[in-house]
Amino acid sequence: MSTEEKLLKEFEVKQMTDLIEMMEDAKSGHLKEVELVESIGLLYDQELNQLLLTWLKEQGVELIYVTDDEEDEE
Repeated sequence: MSTEEKLLKEFEVKQMTDLIEMMEDAKSGHLKEVELVESIGLLYDQELNQLLLTWLKEQGVELIYVTDDEEDEE
């Protein structure tokens, strides 16, 4: 099972439709960058989070890390 298949299956089971849509957008080239706080990531599950971030980078998505302070200012 590929990383993409594993992620999609996990997100379907957990009904994480936003992440499925994010993956579809990344694969089609519509998602160019994602801003995230490095200490938080996108998911609570650190293993799944790392898989997703790696997969997004492989799709050419730029990961832009902001600090907690920058997030508070917005």
